[in-house]
Amino acid sequence: MEEELKCPVCGSLFREPIILPCSHNVCLPCARTIAVQTPDGEQHLPQPLLHSRGSGLAAGAAAAPPLDHEAAAGPACGGGAGSAAGGLGGGAGGGGDHADKLSLYSETDSGYGSYTPSLKSPNGVRVLPMVPAPPGSSAAAARGAACSSLSSSSSSSITCPQCHRSASLDHRGLRGFQRNRLLEAIVQRYQQGRGAVQGASAAAAVAICQLCDRTPPEPAATLCEQCDVLYCAACQLKCHPSRGPFAKHRLVQPPPPPAPAEAASVSPGAAQGAPSGGGGCKSPGGTGAGAAASSAARKYPTCPEHEMENYSMYCVSCRTPVCYLCLEEGRHCKHEVKPLGAMWKQHKAQLSQALNGVSDKAKEAKEFLVQLKNILQQIQENGLDYEACLVAQCDALVDALTRQKAKLLTKVTKEREHKLKMVWDQINHCTLKLRQSTGLMEYCLEVMKENDPSGFLQISDALIKRVQVSQEQWVKGALEPKVSAEFELTLDSEPLLQAIHQLDFIQMKCRVPPVPLLQLEKCCTRNNSVTLAWRTPPFTHSPVDGYILELDDGDGGQYREVYVGKETLCTIDGLHFNSTYNARVKAFNSSGVGPYSKTVVLQTSDVAWFTFDPNSGHRDIILSNDNQTATCSSYDDRVVLGTAAFSKGVHYWELHVDRYDNHPDPAFGVARASVVKDMMLGKDDKAWAMYVDNNRSWFMHCNSHTNRTEGGVCKGATVGVLLDLNKHTLTFFINGQQQGPTAFSHVDGVFMPALSLNRNVQVTLHTGLEVPTNLGRPKLSSN
Repeated sequence: MEEELKCPVCGSLFREPIILPCSHNVCLPCARTIAVQTPDGEQHLPQPLLHSRGSGLAAGAAAAPPLDHEAAAGPACGGGAGSAAGGLGGGAGGGGDHADKLSLYSETDSGYGSYTPSLKSPNGVRVLPMVPAPPGSSAAAARGAACSSLSSSSSSSITCPQCHRSASLDHRGLRGFQRNRLLEAIVQRYQQGRGAVQGASAAAAVAICQLCDRTPPEPAATLCEQCDVLYCAACQLKCHPSRGPFAKHRLVQPPPPPAPAEAASVSPGAAQGAPSGGGGCKSPGGTGAGAAASSAARKYPTCPEHEMENYSMYCVSCRTPVCYLCLEEGRHCKHEVKPLGAMWKQHKAQLSQALNGVSDKAKEAKEFLVQLKNILQQIQENGLDYEACLVAQCDALVDALTRQKAKLLTKVTKEREHKLKMVWDQINHCTLKLRQSTGLMEYCLEVMKENDPSGFLQISDALIKRVQVSQEQWVKGALEPKVSAEFELTLDSEPLLQAIHQLDFIQMKCRVPPVPLLQLEKCCTRNNSVTLAWRTPPFTHSPVDGYILELDDGDGGQYREVYVGKETLCTIDGLHFNSTYNARVKAFNSSGVGPYSKTVVLQTSDVAWFTFDPNSGHRDIILSNDNQTATCSSYDDRVVLGTAAFSKGVHYWELHVDRYDNHPDPAFGVARASVVKDMMLGKDDKAWAMYVDNNRSWFMHCNSHTNRTEGGVCKGATVGVLLDLNKHTLTFFINGQQQGPTAFSHVDGVFMPALSLNRNVQVTLHTGLEVPTNLGRPKLSSN
């Protein structure tokens, strides 16, 4: 509320507020500083105010406001108005001030106008200095002389500091504007509530003169009821003589200062407002005398045109309180009037109703501010959360790229190792054959040097056959490399770069994801494993939470889910060899599941290429030769599995015995993934094996020995394993000879090649072999 109680000119609380025609209020002392004298009245100014027209001081004096009957005694409005007037006086001599005043001259006839105020005061209002005192005279005497010399023909105007409307002053000057005593009472109550009035009362034990130049001011001797100003005896003689315009003013004794209890209390009439709407406490000048006008001494305002009459009616046409003389002989005689009390109650009711609407809007505004503050907090929290989410998403992309990089490097490494192995095998094979052929050639040449025909003929037939066989070994293609030095691997990074460049935020309604695109160039098979790759179509804005990969059973049966996740590359192991699989993928998000992609057909290998698995073997198993050679560091039997898993088809692999000391009992066969790794293969129910020594072999399952067969192993022996899952048979061969009858339980599931051995034996695995057709029959034992 304090902003409503401040003067728009000085910025301080209202002191002697008057109501301008535009309904805005201004302090009476401030009104004197913003009133403007028109050029027509300059000839009536006293001679001391007309000297030095071109100087800044004279310019300020020429624009001195025409004072009303209170002008001679009217002080500045206090600290705020005084500083505004004083601060502007130094710049009043410029030509810009005259231009500001000239913009008003053409509008004063109509009574209202507008202009652009000078931005010299804190509130954007032109504040003119008070009339300067002539040399040798006091300021109060000069102001009194200027006031007394004004004629009735002077024309002045005042501009509202808020709406910038101008109003002409009549012969009464500022006295023609009504005094807002209701606002005075509210200001006084507000000051009393703050303790300002009590402080002023404690500082001044008696009312003091408001015009004294002495320090401290003299006590007040009289109070002018019309001017509402306190005078000491000397100032009353100088500034308020009992002649001329002041002859009709009534001078009374100043009221005593209020007691502390009285100053803090407010009468019921003041709380509800005076019946005339303008009653209030006497607060002359806002000084100690203003506090002296307590609620007990409050009087009803009088009519400005009939100073001895109180308001009694309300003019509906002019919207102002009037007295009975205004109705009889004034300009309101033919206007519509209503009782003052009734209109007072009616307007209070209207104001109360309007306040209810404003109160509701204020309540809504408070709730809206709370909502906005909550939104601010939510924006801060959501911003931090989304920043963290964005960083996590970008980090996930970087991690995925790093993992994919590792996979691709592994693939390149395997391809390189495979090529190197093939070339080294071909080098060793060719070197061996070349050494054998060279030795045979040298031997044949030496034989041909001999001159013994009979001796030559004894060995010539066999020697000729050996040379022919040696020649047949160099068949077509034997001297051609099996692999090329080029790597048929091309990294397609363009889609990923394009996706990175298109990485941006989307703000749209979520829809189901589009159809994923299978990347056929990245889909492949290896042994009984298939690898599928796909990607999201470019220029799509639907988010994808994950993918669902489906695969049939290899025989054209129903699809089943084999993978659900966010990756776009998936490898499925443990499929059937020599089988055809159909695969498809679809994407999903919070809105649902998208359509299926096209179906891709994948064919697994006919034969299995595999090695020993270092991850599944016992820790005492030592692998070398690219995990194809196995030995053991312990004297106890330890198990190691192969990397392939079989569930269907016919498969064959061989194991070459590289070392065989002290007649150990290695075991060869198949096993489940959960087989016990720290005992001989076949002693539990998870393995089916043949264990063999240097003389005979036995089939073993669940620690049961059956089907003993003659024939053992030694260094350089070869053990073949034939697994037929179509017939559920398991057959072993030692150096091409079948060992015993078929022995394998009729069970279903996934089986992996297995081997158990200790430190006295070393074997090397050979895979990717066709199923032999010329293996020998078994050698049955005699017992």
